[in-house]
Amino acid sequence: MTADHVFTALASPARRELLRLLLEEGGQPAGRLAERFDMSRPSVSEHLKVLRDAGLVSETRKGRERHYRLEPAPLMEIRDWLSPYERFWREKLANLTKLLDEMEDHGQDS
Repeated sequence: MTADHVFTALASPARRELLRLLLEEGGQPAGRLAERFDMSRPSVSEHLKVLRDAGLVSETRKGRERHYRLEPAPLMEIRDWLSPYERFWREKLANLTKLLDEMEDHGQDS
């Protein structure tokens, strides 16, 4: 799956909440996940389909139920893609902190 598919899937607050539930509580049947939302079960199923198509969750059938679990690999790929930007901003903030400290030191010298 491409990063575009993952970003599109992550754009929805409902889908991010589904991922959070699966991360914190482990794999669950679709019905149990749907109970946590103020939307119809078919709507939750549609969100799960988008997540599955993006490779963020896997689905297995157990009898009549579909169980979902988090698949973290696409999130790790996004993390790796974002890493240079994180370093960029961390360096900028460190430089700002250094500048502010220097300005404060010079203000105390007067």
